[in-house]
Amino acid sequence: MTENRFLRAAVEGIVRTPLLVVLIIMVVGVQLATDSFFGWQNIRGILQDSAVIAIVAIPVAMLLIAGYIDLSVGSSLALGGVVASLVMDKGSGQPAVAIVLAVLAGAVVGLVNAVVVTILGLNSFITTLGTLTAVRGVAQLISPTPKNNFGAQFGLLGVGTVAGVPISVWIAVLLLVVAGVFLALTPTGRHVYAVGVNRQAAYLSGVPVRRLPFSLFVLSGAMSGFAGTIVVARLNSAPAGQIGAGFELVVLTAVLLGGVALTGGEGTIFGVVVGVLFYGALNNSLVLLGVTTFWQAVASGLALVAAIGLSALTHVLRVRLATARAQRLVALAA
Repeated sequence: MTENRFLRAAVEGIVRTPLLVVLIIMVVGVQLATDSFFGWQNIRGILQDSAVIAIVAIPVAMLLIAGYIDLSVGSSLALGGVVASLVMDKGSGQPAVAIVLAVLAGAVVGLVNAVVVTILGLNSFITTLGTLTAVRGVAQLISPTPKNNFGAQFGLLGVGTVAGVPISVWIAVLLLVVAGVFLALTPTGRHVYAVGVNRQAAYLSGVPVRRLPFSLFVLSGAMSGFAGTIVVARLNSAPAGQIGAGFELVVLTAVLLGGVALTGGEGTIFGVVVGVLFYGALNNSLVLLGVTTFWQAVASGLALVAAIGLSALTHVLRVRLATARAQRLVALAA
């Protein structure tokens, strides 16, 4: 009896975070093959790349849990980065002003998405697919020639460290902790799940089914704009047509790999962390193994397909586990 209970607990743990097992196996295998994965320089590079993904993945995951999607985050990131670069061109501006304006620029994009989706009632996929293209065009219009040389102070945001760990990683960790507490321990966080599970039932229960996703869209744009400042600070350049290109698919892949359901109502910040780290470790592993750029692109595409399949599979397994648990309780009661 004890063995069966232990086995059930182990199976449930793997079902809830199956990617964590795969991640451990992958990194151990790459370390054995290359003897360089666990070097601090390599780990720091993975964390630095993953930090930007994580910052944007937080609101994207919340939107997915609530039953919406935001495909415009890559372009919002580009717009935020471009706005910051205009302020900081040749190191002439104030970093704080650049960051605030970049966040506001991203928030405006999120506001547009929020109005069109939650008030006008258009589909979030189609709406944000449109703003993905439109916002990228705006970024290129306001900065047709890439700005560069933003100064040492602003550069700290992208390449600076505290206790040997990149500043961007500390920021990402802080935001992830706050988001995890918000989703798991606050009434509003539980409302996000309620909206994703059954919007009509949530409405009848008094949940603000419009105001909540409205705020999440604005947050998604703002966080993307902020992530844009980190990217351009790290690059010390802001090519509007290149930064953030395809970033929306990167974030979506990481979030889905982390167990957030594409259909809404399921997902955790812990799962998002695992998904982001897996994506970063996968790309890094391919580089260490000497895989060509073309095959890396193939692997990224396959990862997205696998993420969607994994999302569907874990949903089915969780439903079956919940059904089995309910049947056991009924049997015990009888």
